[in-house]
Amino acid sequence: MTQLPGYFIELREISIRKPYLCLLSYIGNNTVTLYIMSQRKTSIIIFLCLFVFAVYAQYVPDVLGDGYLRRTFQMPDDYEGKVVCTLVKKPQLDSVKQAVLYIHGYNDYFFQKQLGDSVNAHGYNFYAMDLRKYGRSILPNQNPFFCKSLKEYFADIDTALATIRSEGNERILLMAHSTGGLITPYYLNSKKGELPVDGLILNSPFLDWNFGWFMEKVVLPTVAFVGRLFPNLTVQGLGDPNYAYSLLKQYKGEWEFDTNWKMIFGHPKKAGWIKAIQEAQQTVQKGLKLDCPILVMSSNKSFPETETWHEEYMTSDIVLDVQDIQKYGEKLGDKVTRDTIPNGIHDLILSQKPYRNDAYQTIFEWLKKQ
Repeated sequence: MTQLPGYFIELREISIRKPYLCLLSYIGNNTVTLYIMSQRKTSIIIFLCLFVFAVYAQYVPDVLGDGYLRRTFQMPDDYEGKVVCTLVKKPQLDSVKQAVLYIHGYNDYFFQKQLGDSVNAHGYNFYAMDLRKYGRSILPNQNPFFCKSLKEYFADIDTALATIRSEGNERILLMAHSTGGLITPYYLNSKKGELPVDGLILNSPFLDWNFGWFMEKVVLPTVAFVGRLFPNLTVQGLGDPNYAYSLLKQYKGEWEFDTNWKMIFGHPKKAGWIKAIQEAQQTVQKGLKLDCPILVMSSNKSFPETETWHEEYMTSDIVLDVQDIQKYGEKLGDKVTRDTIPNGIHDLILSQKPYRNDAYQTIFEWLKKQ
């Protein structure tokens, strides 16, 4: 049995006279049986190489169902070994040449079908990228969500944008949530004025830590410095589960997602990751001059998360400080629109129905003006 990202490939050889015939048989969603009808074992290797190329060069049905497709890209190896990223999309709309690309947050992946469906309904092709070491792109050799620099994700976004353009989309807007909302302006800033997108929509972007003065000015800079020398040093264990409880249908929320990809208790954080976040936030907080329209959204209030459940978790951002989001969001460029969603949670489009409807209305009214 051979494993590829998202697949198990089972090889079965059948001895016949014609050496290069084969039969593909799909078992379930993620298992492929290759019946290699060959007299030579070398043909197995040849065909497997061809099959691997084919897998990475085309879309296949995604775990979300409902017509969603995914495409896996093999990226250059990094310090942990093999690396992939995964592009998810809705089938393209006829004669539509504009698209939205969604980038998820930390301990997250794309599962919000309602978002994709809504974007489609408003006349945009929809794509979402599971970045390396997240969701569909996690490999067995990897520490989930880890990076030493947020610049590691730039190649993933470049790959997604190039693919979207190659599929006929002439106008592309980026949409991002939380840590994705830090990665994307940091990425666009690296383009030095030659922006590859036509707009940026940020849903509760992670533009600053949500801690007190001593933690943010003393402890985190110290940990970030240590992270340069010892990036794999674990500095924080598992977290509180209340944000996950506010989302999941089996607890307090309305949603279903894979808790192996979006973990209830989070995942231990390493010093190298702290350094990566600190580095990007310092750049963004100084102010950027992104020359594209930007929408910055947050809840209208934050509430501190504790070990005890509070009903306020259902109508507040319990991850970030919304005042920091609005403060630093204003500095991203000269074409920034800021808005708050009353009673929104951290991921605004997962808020209770009346409040996520407000978030969607804000997004699509803003898009109409662009």
